[in-house]
Amino acid sequence: MEERRASDKGGIKEQVSTGDWRGRPSNPNNHGGMTAAAFVLGLQAFEIMGIAAVGNNLITYLINEMHFSLSKSANIVTNFVGTIFLLSLLGGYLSDSHLGCFWTILLFGFVELSGFILLSVQAHLPELKPPKCNMLTDGDDCVEAKGSKSLIFFVALYLVALGSGCVKPNMIAHGADQFDAQNNPTHSKKLSTYFNAAYFAFSMGELIALTVLVWIQTHAGMNVGFGVSAAAMAMGLIVVVSGTLYYRNKPPRGSIFTPIAQVFVAAVSKRKLIFTSASRLHSESGNVFRTQRFGFLDKACIKVEDGSNAKESPWRLCSVAQVEQVKILISIIPIFACTIVFNTILAQLQTFSVQQGSAMDTRLAKSFHIPPASLQSIPYIILIFLVPLYDKFFVPFVRKMTGHESGISPLQRIGSGLFLATFSMISAALMEKKRRDSSTGSGEIISIFWITPQFLIFGLSEMLTAVGLIEFFYKQSLQGMHAFLMAMTYCSYSFGFYFSSVLVSFVNNITSTSTKGGWLSNNNLDKDRLDLFYWLLAVISFLNFLNYLFWSRWHSRYSSAPATIQDEAIETALSHYSVIKHSKDVGDENIP
Repeated sequence: MEERRASDKGGIKEQVSTGDWRGRPSNPNNHGGMTAAAFVLGLQAFEIMGIAAVGNNLITYLINEMHFSLSKSANIVTNFVGTIFLLSLLGGYLSDSHLGCFWTILLFGFVELSGFILLSVQAHLPELKPPKCNMLTDGDDCVEAKGSKSLIFFVALYLVALGSGCVKPNMIAHGADQFDAQNNPTHSKKLSTYFNAAYFAFSMGELIALTVLVWIQTHAGMNVGFGVSAAAMAMGLIVVVSGTLYYRNKPPRGSIFTPIAQVFVAAVSKRKLIFTSASRLHSESGNVFRTQRFGFLDKACIKVEDGSNAKESPWRLCSVAQVEQVKILISIIPIFACTIVFNTILAQLQTFSVQQGSAMDTRLAKSFHIPPASLQSIPYIILIFLVPLYDKFFVPFVRKMTGHESGISPLQRIGSGLFLATFSMISAALMEKKRRDSSTGSGEIISIFWITPQFLIFGLSEMLTAVGLIEFFYKQSLQGMHAFLMAMTYCSYSFGFYFSSVLVSFVNNITSTSTKGGWLSNNNLDKDRLDLFYWLLAVISFLNFLNYLFWSRWHSRYSSAPATIQDEAIETALSHYSVIKHSKDVGDENIP
């Protein structure tokens, strides 16, 4: 039995067939649903477990083992994480256009696994690292990793980045593809539950990585820690392969960029035409409505009659549905852009905040110390309890009042998270001021638990923003582009981490003088002014929230309704339209 999905958003109808692992039509009784999605959730947990253990403690390895400076190490980490998320665009494109989600996951999952193995080998062999040296006491005499030692490390690191980047968007998309939300009303609610479950799996993976795996890295060595990450990734691949018989797979549709390019080319080629209510439009369905936004693109679907019966090239004439999909893609870009600053804040919690923890009292008991990298486990400990409560109690309660299947809309969820992110940086700035004053004044080293609030607030913020953004993007009516849209959500992380690197360098240059370095130029936080940098991020974050309010209202205003009642009649009665062609020869005259 063949499953098909129809999407009515914005009047766009979409029919997408799904098949089993052999390419035969899928059966809703045997394929898809939460059972199939559970295997994908297992991969998500194991994959994030492996990559988080590497990324969150990488700065410590770079400083202590590879002997890079603090600022350079921070930039290497942010560039590495940023590259992972940027490469997710490649994974989304390959999946939607050529391979499909499942095969993209398998191919690049093994690439990621090979990177973990190479990292473990590099960390294990002394000849592949610079001589041992204490960067805190003998920093100026320590030899930085260069040449082949540096090359092997970066090859391994970016094999991990390539594999993880291409796997991440397809895990989310493949899991969500198991639900036929448009044709089955019960699947619509299950899809919202799946997105929350995906974040729960993410939180569990992060928690284990930041506690168990980081503890192994700290006490058994990074070589063993990288090896455990490889084992986690191998387990994830085994789990996802185990669900092969249960998946409903969406086939690739060919190049996803060609239809988009055709709209722009056709619109430019017909830029001299005047679009009026009498313009005859090309439509493949009478149920497609033209929206008012980005009206210049509507010229791409104007039929031009020159007396011949020749069919116009798809690069000269596009359907209304095709144009509307391009409009949807353009309209979500401002929402995407507003999450970049949010991920710049995340970058600080994985770099400078870890160094904050290193400068604090890490003792939990006389014989037990908390690894600084494990600080990031604090929000996930709370979230593994909070996410199920949110889905089981908050969503049904609010759904009764709002009527929305997710309780609150994805845009409202994103906005709530962006608002909370500001307070995470305010908390971080206040704590760093207290830590620095205590250390430079009385010489007291305060407890590492003072750093808890900034991680806790941001964890709640991330639960709202990240899940809201994924749900918002996936539910856009873009045919055959769901993996690529998921990649765009990860690309926001990439831009955020890259922006962090630029911001750190910019702040150092602006605040440096001839006699002293900038706010973040030293390897000693007692000499830096990290607190002022956090205050700067708090201001930027709040301004970004205000910017988001503008764009979210703009998107809500133009995203759902047809342009006018008159336009509805136009789109459903195409056969009654006449042609208007405008050129220099005709001047301003309209041809009825």
